[in-house]
Amino acid sequence: MNTAAKLEIDGKVHTLPVVEGTEQERGIDIATLRTHTGCITLDDGYGNTGSCLSKITFIDGEKGVLRYRGIPIEELAQQSSFIETAYLIIYGHLPTRRELQHFSDLLTQNENLHEDMKYHFEGFPSTAHPMAILSSMINASSCFYPGLMGRWNPARFDVHTARLISQVRTIAAFSYRKSHGLPVIYPKPTHKYTANFLHMMFSEPYLEYELKPEVVRALDLIFLLHADHEQNCSTATVRMVASSQANLFACAAAGVCALWGPLHGGANQAVIEMLEEIHRSGDDGSRFIEAAKDKNSGKRLMGFGHRVYKNYDPRAKIIKQACDSLFRALHVSDPLLEIAQRLEAAALHDSYFLERKLYPNVDFYSGIMMRAVGIPTEMFTVIFAIGRMPGWIANFREIMDDPHSRIYRPRQVYTGPALNRYVPIEDRAEPAKA
Repeated sequence: MNTAAKLEIDGKVHTLPVVEGTEQERGIDIATLRTHTGCITLDDGYGNTGSCLSKITFIDGEKGVLRYRGIPIEELAQQSSFIETAYLIIYGHLPTRRELQHFSDLLTQNENLHEDMKYHFEGFPSTAHPMAILSSMINASSCFYPGLMGRWNPARFDVHTARLISQVRTIAAFSYRKSHGLPVIYPKPTHKYTANFLHMMFSEPYLEYELKPEVVRALDLIFLLHADHEQNCSTATVRMVASSQANLFACAAAGVCALWGPLHGGANQAVIEMLEEIHRSGDDGSRFIEAAKDKNSGKRLMGFGHRVYKNYDPRAKIIKQACDSLFRALHVSDPLLEIAQRLEAAALHDSYFLERKLYPNVDFYSGIMMRAVGIPTEMFTVIFAIGRMPGWIANFREIMDDPHSRIYRPRQVYTGPALNRYVPIEDRAEPAKA
């Protein structure tokens, strides 16, 4: 097997090392390309560019494989919990009973926000989007912990990690209550992670929310399935910011901002909006399927296809089964679920979608599950952010632990004007009108 690649530029051959990962993924190391040739690579959207070496998550998009630290997502979904999986992702191994208990205790000890942070919530209008509040409050929270500032301190990593993972759900629940004019509900130390979030979201001062095991498990599974997903937009953003040696909370806040985009974390919300539109029109999904195949119709089948997966998203298989189980357990029917099932069945048997490998992804069913749990649409991306926090923290740690880490600084190919000159304002011509 070749251990080097050869690149010919202007008649000169340059040798570039080939790097191979543990799953036989291969990459050409171009770190010295500009130094030796004066050239850079150009890869708009980074679809063919590896930005780092990482030990956290493996994806094979052709085969529909997802593994956290080598463990298949199917095994974790069936046997693990979000918090145990979070430990695995962040620390690199499944915890012992003692390690898991210590981690859980740290989460409980750090679940409350500093009381002065309540005044920050009051500064947002009632119409503020929960993602805007989440990003702002994560950043603001760092001000209350002076130990976050300054150089990277591994000795403080455990408590900062627990504080961020624990408080992100408190911030999220408080932002929901604030936007609906409801009094905030404080966390209960007797509740586990996901149950506590539901308690803070839906309890009332004198009437606690009924924690149904099926609902708690469904939301915990959503968190688990979103815990990491390799170098996606938000994770790459976290690594970019971390490379400047910014603190953990600042990096997480940047990740929230990247996740907010409708092409990233907003996809499950778009699925619900599509299903609602179909339902309002009186369609059972059949007309929409045909319209989606017409590129001039303006209709797009949301929740199908994926940038990485060219096969069935393994998370979608898991969450579809969980969604069916949740609806049976709650004895509820949802016309949107029936439409979703028709869309899936049609797409999986229609040559148009099969040829384009447009299979359902995790967003297709996660929105329906959250809707059944009672989580409003504007909170969907916030749920995604809570789930993705372990992956962001693990990637932050890889940057900080790497003694050779350098600040990220991509290059570009300039296509603007050549040498230009400053023109005094009195000599400038008015632009021609269109």
